[in-house]
Amino acid sequence: MHRVKIRQGDITQLHVDVIVNTTDYGLAVGNGASDAIRHAAGNEFVHACQAIGYCPNGEASVTPGFRLPANMIIHTVGPARRGGEHREEQLLASCYHRAMIEAKKHNVKSIAFPAISCGELGFPVRRAIKIAVAEVNSALCQNPLLETVVFCCFDPLTAALYRNQIGK
Repeated sequence: MHRVKIRQGDITQLHVDVIVNTTDYGLAVGNGASDAIRHAAGNEFVHACQAIGYCPNGEASVTPGFRLPANMIIHTVGPARRGGEHREEQLLASCYHRAMIEAKKHNVKSIAFPAISCGELGFPVRRAIKIAVAEVNSALCQNPLLETVVFCCFDPLTAALYRNQIGK
């Protein structure tokens, strides 16, 4: 896990090759981290997302980083928690899995993730973190070129939960 870092702060300020945008199906709309990414990336971001169109839940699409320090943005649609009976855990795992596939495909050396589905979408944070860490660990075994994965957390509690999970 030495390639995995935890940061608390604004994902749009990170100097990594790629940041992951957790968004809704239309890509150009979202709240939390997605809203911050949209504003920091600029108007070109919205146009690029509109050109891509629809992205299914658990899938990923790629755009340039535009005005961000990151060169690229991988967009993924995280699941809303609906009682746990609608494959939410598998869809969340797929978000991380697909993002890591895109990172490998584009020879990325560093990538940053927000806490996908943990905000307004209501996914239980501890369970989401276990899924995120498991998927990233699995993908790191398959991608020796990826030097750094950052879990960027908005608040200190989520950062502490990630640190605790990685320490296990």
